[in-house]
Amino acid sequence: MRTVAIINQKGGCGKTTTSINLAACLARLGQKTLLVDMDPQGHCGVGLAVPEDQIERTVLDALIEERDGKTAKLEEIVWQIATDFDLAPSNIKLAAFEQIFAGRVGREDRLLNIIQSIKANYSWCIIDCPPSVGLITFNALRACDEVVVPVETGYFSLHGLTKMMETLEMMKEKAGKDILIRVLPTLYDTRTKLAREVLNELRSKFSSYLMESTVNFNTKLKEAASFGQPITEYDPGSRGYKDFVNLARELMGHKPTETEVTPSETLSRPAELVQRAKQLAQLTTMQFGKNAMASSNGALAAAPAVVPQESFAGTLEGAQTRMQTMGLVAGVQNEQPLAITPTEQRLADFYGVKQMGDEVIFAAKFAEARKVLIAGDFNNWSPMSTPMHSASRPGEWVTRLPLQSGRYRYRFVVDGKWMTDPHNSYVETNQFGELNNVIEVD
Repeated sequence: MRTVAIINQKGGCGKTTTSINLAACLARLGQKTLLVDMDPQGHCGVGLAVPEDQIERTVLDALIEERDGKTAKLEEIVWQIATDFDLAPSNIKLAAFEQIFAGRVGREDRLLNIIQSIKANYSWCIIDCPPSVGLITFNALRACDEVVVPVETGYFSLHGLTKMMETLEMMKEKAGKDILIRVLPTLYDTRTKLAREVLNELRSKFSSYLMESTVNFNTKLKEAASFGQPITEYDPGSRGYKDFVNLARELMGHKPTETEVTPSETLSRPAELVQRAKQLAQLTTMQFGKNAMASSNGALAAAPAVVPQESFAGTLEGAQTRMQTMGLVAGVQNEQPLAITPTEQRLADFYGVKQMGDEVIFAAKFAEARKVLIAGDFNNWSPMSTPMHSASRPGEWVTRLPLQSGRYRYRFVVDGKWMTDPHNSYVETNQFGELNNVIEVD
């Protein structure tokens, strides 16, 4: 049995939501799962519509000793929520646990002992912890194999995460066991710039801890809790359901494979400068649209807001040459203007995803394809609504979509077969263990 503790001393980051729906999704995937509520607030029972007035015995009855009162075995207090999904509920009485066991030998192993007694009955045990770091949380650390730290993608959550990770690492050493600690971004809203910046900060500063999965902000999750149901029952077609199935599958070992970089993709220093020049030229076109851009002879040349697909690479290359002449590209001011690259190279530069003003251009090369569609968050994953168009050259497929700022996942459907974009290495795993491509629109 694998035991996962959901821990964060900050409230409102989605611990109980994560605990309930992760346990429910593991059960939905055929994994016998026990959810242990170690929060005196008892919100797991509330979120699963367990009538509080009918809870006669709680997890505290399984934790205490005979000298403290009437005890119970863990299997005697569990409620069956669904197939393969059981709950060990708690209530406010659990708050007395620290006072009861203060100074006692073995107080930090009470939860470990009762979980070991039922480990043959379950494949997974999920422990929902209180929003504090005390004896209850330390019991959870002693009992678990791994920790998931839900982190809301907001400023204050990020601000306190470093301290939280230091505390967990210290408690892990004190617990005397090797515990895997991972960070799970939650309540992620692709529409807000702050959320995207916080997620990027998590990726840069906590890359060794960060999970591949992300729980997006989804009103269905709140609605499910208000109806006392896990998302698996309330709305299995929602984005919240997909996020938690993805999380469950990641914990089960389904992770995206790393994209290998071939020697041809490794850039030399001159090539890197050329690439930067192209990016700068593209940025200038995006920012200034039809505003004039100085050419090499000093005349003004109008740059269209939307560049025709067949001339896209040439426009970038021409802009790059003009900017070099003007001395706008760092590191190449004194070099001779670059020669025009071969047509094949210009086409290769075009493949992928590029943002042009308010539009995003998707371009790919499928030489033998007869029909190419695109599906993603932007069209509710309905490929038939967004066909790609055959470009002027055989095997090239292009489409333009007006997208608002945010983070979008997508895949291609080539002659009826779902596949990832071979020209975009930014990917994440989906609920089926396959890879979705990702784009972030400014």
